[in-house]
Amino acid sequence: MEFNKITDELLSAIQAIVGEDAVVSQHEGMEKYSHDETEDLIYYPEVVVKPKSADEISALMKLCNQHLIPVTPRGAGTGLSGGALAIKGGVLLSMERFNQILNIDEENLQATVEPGVITEVFMNVVAEKGLLYPVDPASKGSCFIGGNVSHGSGGPRVVKYGTIREYILNLQVVLPDGDIIWTGANTLKYASGYNLTQLMIGSEGTLSIITKIVVKLIPKPTQDALLLASFGNNESACAAVSAIFRAGIVPSALEFMERRGVEWVKEHDDISFDLRDDIQAFLLIEVDGTNQDVIFSDCEKINEVLEQFDCRDVLFADSSAQKEELWRLRRTMAVSVKSNTIYKEEDTVVPRAELPRLIKGIKEIGSKYGFESVCYGHAGDGNVHVNIIKGKMSDDAWQNQLKDGIREIFELTVFLRGTLSGEHGIGLVQKEFMPVKYTNTHFAIWRGIKNVFDPNGILNPGKIF
Repeated sequence: MEFNKITDELLSAIQAIVGEDAVVSQHEGMEKYSHDETEDLIYYPEVVVKPKSADEISALMKLCNQHLIPVTPRGAGTGLSGGALAIKGGVLLSMERFNQILNIDEENLQATVEPGVITEVFMNVVAEKGLLYPVDPASKGSCFIGGNVSHGSGGPRVVKYGTIREYILNLQVVLPDGDIIWTGANTLKYASGYNLTQLMIGSEGTLSIITKIVVKLIPKPTQDALLLASFGNNESACAAVSAIFRAGIVPSALEFMERRGVEWVKEHDDISFDLRDDIQAFLLIEVDGTNQDVIFSDCEKINEVLEQFDCRDVLFADSSAQKEELWRLRRTMAVSVKSNTIYKEEDTVVPRAELPRLIKGIKEIGSKYGFESVCYGHAGDGNVHVNIIKGKMSDDAWQNQLKDGIREIFELTVFLRGTLSGEHGIGLVQKEFMPVKYTNTHFAIWRGIKNVFDPNGILNPGKIF
């Protein structure tokens, strides 16, 4: 698809729709919009537009669709797949002014929010009412709910409470031709034709622009316990994960951390933590509920399971401050790794019982190609973030051979009945690996869906496939 450039006439038309103060057309004002958190990729749009209503977006989309101007939706820019990068230029549509919590319906345990609401802000507001929104990615303090929906984001607690797909009831969206629709209904059940709400979740802004989100809430647990278990090797830690569930325990979070990641967190974030020489891996295990006796009983059962898997020690967090410190150890790991080295991050997911084979295989592939890796992630649902470290790899090998190693990681993941991404999305950087998992039939179906919604291909072009 050949797109057109934004002329002075079109720029004036855009300014007339949203106001001159909501348009950035000078290069020096676009720096923060030229990148997200994906490696070191930089793409400048021609113009940044900051609408504040669905009607404004509708008018913008009609204009851009008519003149074949590409439009890239953007949330907070915390993504890790390049989904918010304006790789074709055109309009970057920032949703930062859509930042209102519109309604909290305590009777029906629902809320209606705009897509630019920061996830943690929303979580805290509903928590004050005794409610829980459990989708809490590591970037919850800065990411937008709309971006979470668009990328199918997750976090530690979806292992017990379910993925974001179970908490989005209805969406107001603007289509590429400017039409504004609701995708479903504010109901817990939906059996009325194709489920457009679910189609939009994880579509990475390629089908529509989300302007309102109806979210399901649940009662907030009143009690929790947090354990940090240490192991002599990665495989033992990973093998314990499936065994905990087989013992009848469903933790509210179960996170894996490799030793090297913990070392870098200690260096980067000045966290006081005794790291013994014989420890190579950790599981951070949270159990929650409303009955402290039941929680303690579950913790005892977990301890019994861990003893079967070379567990060297179990630390029981005995205060809120210690719980927060242990969670900070996990949540700052990505930032700590990124601050130390040149890296690439992949987002593999397999059935949880296959985690030991996945971790072992990743290390073997790294040895073959000469790269190091730091692995951590949501072990409870089989989702491991693989941070590939340049280390001693030559520039030539990093540029020209690394992709072969990444492809082998994905081939292993698919062999283990997994897939390419659990929560980061495909975006720009993973799309070349999609044929590892998906067939020409898949691509034909996806392109057919894309063509129905966006026949001119203007919305977030160049992403996913």
